[in-house]
Amino acid sequence: MRAAAIQLNSGNDKASNLERAGALVAQAAADGADLIALPEKWNLLATGDELADGAERLEDGQSLAAARDWAGSLGIHLVAGSIGELADGDERIFNTSCLIDRSGEIVAAYRKIHMFDVEVGGVRYEESAREQPGEEIVSADVDGVQLGLTICYDLRFCELYRILAVAGARMFSIPSAFTLATGRDHWDVLLRARAIENAAFVVAPNQYGETPPHYSSYGRSAIVDPWGVVLAQASDTEGFIAADLDLAAQDRIRESLPALANRRPAAYRWSDPVEAAI
Repeated sequence: MRAAAIQLNSGNDKASNLERAGALVAQAAADGADLIALPEKWNLLATGDELADGAERLEDGQSLAAARDWAGSLGIHLVAGSIGELADGDERIFNTSCLIDRSGEIVAAYRKIHMFDVEVGGVRYEESAREQPGEEIVSADVDGVQLGLTICYDLRFCELYRILAVAGARMFSIPSAFTLATGRDHWDVLLRARAIENAAFVVAPNQYGETPPHYSSYGRSAIVDPWGVVLAQASDTEGFIAADLDLAAQDRIRESLPALANRRPAAYRWSDPVEAAI
């Protein structure tokens, strides 16, 4: 299987974002990619009000309609990064990643579980003010290989990836708009950790560059193998990277270093619900 990650510098012009994304998806498909992933909020990266106003329904929104057309016409599997999804009965939107199959059908939708409510680089982010968290862990089949769907800040929560791996995921998609302030120190380390501890492939398309009102995204989109080797990494520009995923090599890694099989779940029980000490 050949995978590609698209790196974008999205902004508040949805039409322009879609045009650039579509061109790069076509280029990655021409390079032979079977699975292509777009970054977080690839269709619209803007202020909270603009994100809310530009949210779409999955079934009839402009952005996923375009993504479905690209996947169907190119005959690829496409992780449509994430978009703002309108939610029934709640003013807050979901941050939702969809997997689209070769026929252009949406086969899985994952709503970001972990909200980015932090202060980094002198900027306060409050995703939960405009977005609501999902509650379901999601994976789906890509040509017989299970893909676990996650988004950006999820990367810091190893429990999510372990659950996906134990349930059969052999690769993870991590569409992101990872900040420059945290990305410089944490992006590569966390991607490789999630790959190594689960003996899984990681496909991580990231936003890059400056976007109003305060976004400064790290870029360096990456594809990592189950041994933690970075197979491809993007330079500091828009574009795509691609790499071949050697599934036979993954089998050998999981057989020779069977960390998943050597787990001892009975020893990991929480005696009571535990809140983290801060």
